[in-house]
Amino acid sequence: MRRLLIVLAMFIATPVSAADIVTASGAILRGLDKVDGNLTDIELGNGQSYEFGRLKITLNECRYPSGNPSGNAYANLTIRENGTDQPVFSGWMIATAPALNALDYARYDVWVLRCKTK
Repeated sequence: MRRLLIVLAMFIATPVSAADIVTASGAILRGLDKVDGNLTDIELGNGQSYEFGRLKITLNECRYPSGNPSGNAYANLTIRENGTDQPVFSGWMIATAPALNALDYARYDVWVLRCKTK
């Protein structure tokens, strides 16, 4: 009986494939200074950096699902406080779920809006 269930499970199971991913030329981020309430849109190419207040934001890569450039963009970022080598954030941020892996910094918030497609 057990073998029969295993064989049936193998035939019933359909392969799951991940969506095709496209690497974009850059990303558009948004930064918030929590003290003065100013919002700043930041446009970066892959490998570029931007000074945002006391932070240096470096975009390593931005990806999005193939055929859906306005869809679920995710960007690999490294964010350092000026004058330090240790990043305050390093990893992937997801545009549709910014709280999933967020920058934890008292004064600033940074999140991904979308990847650049041109």
